[in-house]
Amino acid sequence: MYRPTDRTQHSFLDFNQPMGLHMNPDNRWVKMADSIPWDEFETKYAGLFPSGTGNVAKPLRMALGALIIQTKFQYSDRELVEQIAENPYLQRFYGLPGYQEEAPFDASTLVLFRKRITMEMVMEANESVLSRKDDRKGPPSSGSSTEGGSPEKEPGNKGTLTLDATCAPAHIRYPQDISLLNEAREFLEGMIGRFCRYYSLPLPRRYRRQARKAYLAFAKCRKHTAKKVRAAIRKQLGYVRRDIGYLEQFMSEGLVPDRKDIPKFLTILKMYGQQKYMYDHKVHSVPDRIVSISQPWLRPIVRGKATAPVEFGAKFDLSLDTEGYGRIERISFDPYNEGATLQEAVERFKKRTGHYPERVLADQIYRTRDNRRYCKGHGIRLSGPRLGRPAAIVSATTRKQEYQDNTDRIEVERVFSLSKRCYGMGLIVTKLEETQLTTIALSVFVTNLFKIQRRIHSALLRICQFFDTKYAVLSFAWLS
Repeated sequence: MYRPTDRTQHSFLDFNQPMGLHMNPDNRWVKMADSIPWDEFETKYAGLFPSGTGNVAKPLRMALGALIIQTKFQYSDRELVEQIAENPYLQRFYGLPGYQEEAPFDASTLVLFRKRITMEMVMEANESVLSRKDDRKGPPSSGSSTEGGSPEKEPGNKGTLTLDATCAPAHIRYPQDISLLNEAREFLEGMIGRFCRYYSLPLPRRYRRQARKAYLAFAKCRKHTAKKVRAAIRKQLGYVRRDIGYLEQFMSEGLVPDRKDIPKFLTILKMYGQQKYMYDHKVHSVPDRIVSISQPWLRPIVRGKATAPVEFGAKFDLSLDTEGYGRIERISFDPYNEGATLQEAVERFKKRTGHYPERVLADQIYRTRDNRRYCKGHGIRLSGPRLGRPAAIVSATTRKQEYQDNTDRIEVERVFSLSKRCYGMGLIVTKLEETQLTTIALSVFVTNLFKIQRRIHSALLRICQFFDTKYAVLSFAWLS
């Protein structure tokens, strides 16, 4: 059940403060709360609760506001509840009418918030905030007919679109074949024990001690030769195969496993088939390889970086507009060629602004022949050297232009670094597929929010400095 909140936007002076508490109206959380259009997201969020009975759900502002605070400070769920209970500015930000000593929700409720507020909702909120920022510029040109009946001239290309891809790594153990098989064996042994306790069956022989001893002997060994690796994998495959046989026998007799164990058991069956195939054929890769039993949707993402040649998480394309605000153009847990995203990103840019960008800044993987042909046909300059043999004589203007494009393209790398260091994109600690996508979208959204706040603050400082300087000059002239 969901009950719409009061649409009236409470001012800072309406906030019920404890006696003797002085609050600064220029606080960043107070200003940010007034700049976010909470009411625009209320209707879609209320649609998630079609029933008119049951407990009343927490309002959207409280749910989204708590996730924004958590993304900013990277608090754990329990620590976030404690911080909210102690900070009146945070309570004002997510919509409480006054300060209260107890948080209005507990730590487990944050899991429901991340499930309800999907990645699509966060991306829509991001687009809405960025569009409100650009309202003062007026609506984009639509190319419709004028009052005289003659069609308007199509606007020329303006602005810059920067595009690049990265990976948001998930918090999992580095996947080794031995450790995956050992984890699968331990889960299957526990599953067999639960079967036997529930149905009063005798425990079959599982060779738990021998299997654990064999795994530890391999894990503690400093040097793992190819012969030792194959021998350890062969032993673990045998133990897993025996446990799977016991469970299949139980289920063939009509015994039903626990509902929570079924998804993980099916994942182990698929993982065992992949490991058996790689062992029999002496290969080290297989399509849709499972790298985590608890998170089977993760895939290896080959990045080619010096520090992390392979990462395990969601891969996504991020675009920056002329002012440097980010948008997720494509996201997937499966690896893909990011070169196919350029044309879609350019068309979305035109839909937002009413014109194509003057230039597109992207690295080499985006500069395919198809993308070059597309950009040339729409009058867009794609960064990077042209195809063919390098020219014998390069003008100073062209050289300066290429240098400036390479310099401006670094901005997207700076945004990646900021989001990964400060806003949680560097290590995704949520455990569900939908909540991991929500966490990534929140990182981009919060990065834009605080970038807007910093620019507004910088503009106000410049205005104040201007008037202070002018006042000082007038005062000096008057005194002289």
